[in-house]
Amino acid sequence: MPFVPILAGATLRDRLLACIGALIGIALTSLVSATALHGRAPLPLLVAPIGASAVLVFAVPASPLAQPWSVVGGNVVSALVGVTAAYFVPIPYLAVGVAVGGAILAMSLLRCLHPPGGAAALTAVIGGPAVLGAGYAFPFVPVGINSLILILTGIAFHRGSGHSYPHRPVPIVGHEIAASGLGMPHPADIDLALTDLGETFDVSREDLDLLFRRVEFHASRRAARPTGTKGTIG
Repeated sequence: MPFVPILAGATLRDRLLACIGALIGIALTSLVSATALHGRAPLPLLVAPIGASAVLVFAVPASPLAQPWSVVGGNVVSALVGVTAAYFVPIPYLAVGVAVGGAILAMSLLRCLHPPGGAAALTAVIGGPAVLGAGYAFPFVPVGINSLILILTGIAFHRGSGHSYPHRPVPIVGHEIAASGLGMPHPADIDLALTDLGETFDVSREDLDLLFRRVEFHASRRAARPTGTKGTIG
């Protein structure tokens, strides 16, 4: 079956680059962490949530969930919440729920939502005697060190891959066309625009098409209202 992307802007080249980036990122994170944590056994040198973080950093570097603060802040904050839940919630089945739910709340409030953070929080509760014994050091060593090394590797890698990371939208000079009066873009136009941007977005082309149609709908309603009439957004 041919490669069929499920993310807007994804290409086979991008997926292959993501594989190479993840390989380098995880290998370097493991190597540097092993050096930094030498003598700290039996703490793990590499925590499992970093694998999920690598998917975001290298496969969808334009995603808000993959940005440096999301990765480092999300993993560390979530692990802190997990350690706290392990300490203060004596019922294990409740502690794991409090850890993940609390991590989502903390990440949302601190604007560092990162899905692997849920796994970091869970690991802090069920990681075994070594993790529990490390206490509040665990979110920083190894979770924080792992996250920071992965981010630095991602920044260096994407400079060579041609992607913007940390992501900054870059206007395509010479491609802007006044669109008023042209109607809704054809799906093929969306594909061409995504090719121009050269980024992978964590949204499907179909969702983008629907979004544009809703924009046109609300723009038409606003244009039809008499001047000075206030409308509502709904």
